[in-house]
Amino acid sequence: MAGGEPPRRDRSRLPAARRRRQIVEVTTRLIAERGFRGLSMQDVADGCGLTVPGLLHHVGSKDGLLVAVLEHRDAEDARTLAAELGRPDDLAGVDLRRMCSALVRRNASQPEIVRLFAVLEAESLTPSHPAHDYFAARQDRTVAVFTDLAKDVTDTPGSLARQITAMMDGLQIQWLRSPGTTDLVREWEAAARALFAGLPA
Repeated sequence: MAGGEPPRRDRSRLPAARRRRQIVEVTTRLIAERGFRGLSMQDVADGCGLTVPGLLHHVGSKDGLLVAVLEHRDAEDARTLAAELGRPDDLAGVDLRRMCSALVRRNASQPEIVRLFAVLEAESLTPSHPAHDYFAARQDRTVAVFTDLAKDVTDTPGSLARQITAMMDGLQIQWLRSPGTTDLVREWEAAARALFAGLPA
């Protein structure tokens, strides 16, 4: 056939949950490679064996696809973290320092996902970005969780929570820039000793 074979479309009917997971995984890989601005709905559709209209049937829009990817990764990370801490149902009452260490170890094991979030978080500082509200709300949730866990160890839990968040974010950027020379877990533990100095163990 002149011009080569057209891309094959997978006509198999996957259950909706499995199809959505496939779409999220393909999109995550493409965003990590190209950034959200370079993401093509056609490439996502091709990667899933779908047409673009078929893809849109599942995600609604490119913006909806982005939010689905972010929410999926947050949910996966939360489940993994809760299981590691032995608290599958509720993180209330978990030791703050232990939780932070587990979170950093989790991030150190998935540099592509951390890079994806770092790129999108920076892009989303522009109010018109489709993930602007998502990242603003996510930051508020993160600080709120740390603040709640810090109430037992300091009289200024909100301040400590913001310092922890800033330290984690900053160390992750340095690690992403120089993964061969920056040990994220080791640097966090050194920072934690300073952040938690003088506080109850």
